[in-house]
Amino acid sequence: MAKHEFGIMPRAPGHEERFDTYEPELFNCIQVDDDLIEPILGELQGVDCYWHTLQRPAKGLAYDGITLIPPESMDPVIKVLSSYDQDAYAALISLVRRAKEQGKYVIHFGI
Repeated sequence: MAKHEFGIMPRAPGHEERFDTYEPELFNCIQVDDDLIEPILGELQGVDCYWHTLQRPAKGLAYDGITLIPPESMDPVIKVLSSYDQDAYAALISLVRRAKEQGKYVIHFGI
């Protein structure tokens, strides 16, 4: 089963910094089955994110790349996740809420 990984970044990414390497262990990532991500992809298309670097603003998750989700996008992400089975998304909702409380970015490693 394909997995996506999500973690809280300990510091905000630098403007020139790139994230091109699959390193979920650096961010204590949690794994989420692709079966749970695919249904929410369309709704996440309205969420402001960055793909690989702050110099590449985008909408939604980079499905097979690396997404940087800024603190100001946590509420829309929580809204999408909460509209689905709360039990299935509990770990991810918790992670996003912690990031929001701390004012931190979430990093997503796609499949």
